[in-house]
Amino acid sequence: MTASSAVEFLIWLLIAASIIAMLAKRLNLPYSVSLVLGGLLLGAIRFPAVSALQQELPAHWLTPDVILILFLPALIFEGSIRIDMRDLRRDIVPLLLLATVGVLTATVVTGYTVHWLLGLPVLFALLFGAIISATDPISVLAIFKDLKISKRLAVIIEAESLLNDGTAVVLFEILLVGVLAGTLSPLRGGIQFVLAVVGGAAIGIVSGFLVSQLTARIDDAQVEITFTTILAYGCYLLAHQLHFSGVIATVAAGLVVGNFGAKTGMSERTRMALQTFWEYLAFVINSLVFLLIGLEVRIGVLAHSWRTILIAISAVLFGRIISVYALIPISNLISEVIPFRWEHVAIWGGLRGSLALAMALSLGTPVRYRDEILTLTFGVVVFSILVQGLTIKPLVRFLNITSKGVENK
Repeated sequence: MTASSAVEFLIWLLIAASIIAMLAKRLNLPYSVSLVLGGLLLGAIRFPAVSALQQELPAHWLTPDVILILFLPALIFEGSIRIDMRDLRRDIVPLLLLATVGVLTATVVTGYTVHWLLGLPVLFALLFGAIISATDPISVLAIFKDLKISKRLAVIIEAESLLNDGTAVVLFEILLVGVLAGTLSPLRGGIQFVLAVVGGAAIGIVSGFLVSQLTARIDDAQVEITFTTILAYGCYLLAHQLHFSGVIATVAAGLVVGNFGAKTGMSERTRMALQTFWEYLAFVINSLVFLLIGLEVRIGVLAHSWRTILIAISAVLFGRIISVYALIPISNLISEVIPFRWEHVAIWGGLRGSLALAMALSLGTPVRYRDEILTLTFGVVVFSILVQGLTIKPLVRFLNITSKGVENK
């Protein structure tokens, strides 16, 4: 692989993403769904320019390092700086329940269902449950914006995704250690989990405040945006090096900058430039991720394993159903009520995406059942993006969940 071939391949991907974006708008299709379909089509017809470059480049672009180190911090930071803490505080109880207990519940339910129905050993089945438990509702949020969906519902789904990403990654790492060791200590795992979450949050909050104090003393949009870029990746890498949650660190840093640094220490011009920069970066990264998912999916392999994939999809949906329907009624007893109809959207709108693929691909060859877990993960992700992504809009319309609809039934 040469630098020029890699850049050329990325240019072709961006050209494809731009064309697909225009077609998706004309056809009124979710952008992320259209990108995956476009990737599948490009992979199937073997477009000469792309195919020739793919042969020169590494077999997989969607490597764990690319997704977890290059793509994920930017996407998480962009999402977190847009969330208003006042909206977050309103639904902090259900969000914390879904992002912690909900992920644990979904992991256990999904894992044991896969174990019982497919015969995958318990620890490996739970590892798959942790991989697939984090939601990725990027495409659904775009649909919500088009439908003028309730802002509160959009905040709940987006904030849950940001928070449960961190929980899922920590849980995955703990279970992976157990798989490699051949045994799992619940007490030790629980301590590691708490330390990773608390440590990551502390690093993010402190780093966010330090950068906010720094940008308050500067009136230069380019320099201030550069500092936020350093913050997004720096706190993620620092937390990762200290064995804390890099995802939680980046979320916390983004929340501090978005709600404190940008509002108190940045000029209006800088805030607009900051928002534009991170929105564009998120657009490019999302375009590349979803297009690469389509390019890297092997339809033949998935078709050959359709029975086991269908069981895995059912297990994942079952885990999501149990966690949402069990936990939201509990949160309704102690915080503002979330309408029952919103629970249906939270279940079906809990898409799985690139983070699940990154964790699955990070499994080394010594890990037994790696190929089976990869096949199941790819199958669930493709189903989630294509089927759930295409049907969420009809579901929202059927339930009349719009900003003008009746929300409390």
